Amino acid sequence: MGAPMARTRVFVSSTYYDLKHIRASLDGFIESLGFESILSEKGGVTYAPDLPLDESCYIEVGNVDLFVIIIGGRYGSETSSSKPIDKNFYKKYESVTKREFEEAASRDTPIYILIDSSVYSEYQTYQKNRDNESIVYAHVDSINIFKFIEEILSKPKNNPIKSFEKFSDIENWLREQWSGLFRELLHRMSAQKQLSDLNSQVNELQEINSTLKSYLESLMRKIDPDKSDSIIKTESERLEEVSIAGKISRNDLARHIIQYSKREINSEEIISIVRKSNSKEQFLSFLKKKLLSKKPPRSDIDEKIESLSNNPHVIEDVNRMKEIIGLKEIEN
Repeated sequence: MGAPMARTRVFVSSTYYDLKHIRASLDGFIESLGFESILSEKGGVTYAPDLPLDESCYIEVGNVDLFVIIIGGRYGSETSSSKPIDKNFYKKYESVTKREFEEAASRDTPIYILIDSSVYSEYQTYQKNRDNESIVYAHVDSINIFKFIEEILSKPKNNPIKSFEKFSDIENWLREQWSGLFRELLHRMSAQKQLSDLNSQVNELQEINSTLKSYLESLMRKIDPDKSDSIIKTESERLEEVSIAGKISRNDLARHIIQYSKREINSEEIISIVRKSNSKEQFLSFLKKKLLSKKPPRSDIDEKIESLSNNPHVIEDVNRMKEIIGLKEIEN
């Protein structure tokens, strides 16, 4: 028999005592899908004898494929790196659960966030009364829970949230999410295969083109040996210029200039500017002249040139174009 197939590992992060029934149900659901659930209470975390317990959890987060976090009414214990504190409602500190979430986010592990609906409802109240400390919140034990939710919502990606009242809400949502993730992975595999096939076809055409080029050059030398070398050289230079123009058109700065000029400036004109420029200032000066030469010139050219002058990436893109053309890079 062969070695057992590796299973998808799912880390479940939350406080324990207030959510132990949800954790137990989630454990069963994850295992029913053929995945491996990683929960601290079932021995899923390998604890290193020379590290605090929570540090071992953070290491384990780095070894999983999916990360599920459940946010209820308790914020949880402070991290081992924090100083012991008197945990009043408004005292700010880092919890183990929050640190586990941050570890998963830093690794771009797919994250699924489950928030108790009562807690999420009170978060809406907190948003409208964040500076009012006279309000008594019934469903949370620390203001840090609201701040944690706020931090999660502010992230630009990898922060899908589902509020829940009962476990079936969690089960149905995760089933849909993971089914969709599997479908997306299949589509990506198919797209990768199509791209690979396309690359093979392009490589084949390049080989055919190279063979035809060699054949035609040989034929020309036999038909007209006096003029053949000159014609071959001219055509080779023309093909090289076409190739360079194609590469330049894919440069971020060149593409931006072409779009800004509404295609009044083309790749060949940008190449000419790059060839003449020995500094960033020269490049922008030649570019400004070229823009002004187009009729009618745009009214915001000065603003555009100033914007490019203040952009630190312009010099990088100019040097990338210099490299494509085969010229020495500029330093400023």
